[in-house]
Amino acid sequence: MATGTRPGTTVEEIYQTLRERIVEGRYMPGFRMSQGALAADLETSRTPLREALHRLEADGLLVAEANRGMQVAPASDEAVEECYAMRLLIEPPTVAAITLDLSDAELAAMEDALDEMDSKRHRTRDYQEAHLRFHELALSHYPAAFREVVRSLHMKIYRHQRLYFSRPEVPGDFTHVDRVFLAAIRDRDGGLAKQLLEFHLIDAAMGMILDKEPDHTFDSLLTAARGVGIEIEPPSGDQADRHTTVRWHRSDARVLPPLATTTIQYVPESKEAPAREGTG
Repeated sequence: MATGTRPGTTVEEIYQTLRERIVEGRYMPGFRMSQGALAADLETSRTPLREALHRLEADGLLVAEANRGMQVAPASDEAVEECYAMRLLIEPPTVAAITLDLSDAELAAMEDALDEMDSKRHRTRDYQEAHLRFHELALSHYPAAFREVVRSLHMKIYRHQRLYFSRPEVPGDFTHVDRVFLAAIRDRDGGLAKQLLEFHLIDAAMGMILDKEPDHTFDSLLTAARGVGIEIEPPSGDQADRHTTVRWHRSDARVLPPLATTTIQYVPESKEAPAREGTG
């Protein structure tokens, strides 16, 4: 920050402040972002405020409506399902490609984030932030365009978690799968890391949505899964239930370590190749 600049008046500071308020739920879906009221509240002029609002619109956190200005975007189950579906298409193959690029220091930082997830499993916000850090540590190695898209998806999912996250079983499920995932990365086994991340994303998506809306019928997640050779039962078009099964139907599929959460379980196919010894 430049010397003499009043705190909270730069575009970046306004953006960060408003983003935090949206993600935290202080500004709920549908809240009208009145420029006059916000400028007075933040003690800033409208020029940097408008730029910050446009950045939040680009992030998908605000929507513009004719004659109504900007409002906080909805946080629908369909929208968060689409975020996970896009992550399923983008992140696992990217992680497989950059596994060798992660430094020992970055792996240690991921381990620290997992330890913090364990120690703060009963403090929802702290747990969520540690979990977000765990997955964002690899982002610096993503291609720039991928990184921008994935960070936006992370933010939308994190917002949904802050608004609706409630399952007490989730911390144990996530931490266990993430530790197996980190072990695969430490072994520099990109193929196994890819498959474990696919399992984790499907589990997180289904668990979060079914916790809030048990009758939700999945669409985009099942489509993305089929596109990468994964079968989620019940089949596409049926209502997805807890304790559903996940199978891989592709030539590079591996036999994973036994995995089952409160939401999904892994069922191996006989043709899958075994994971390397020592992984998981």
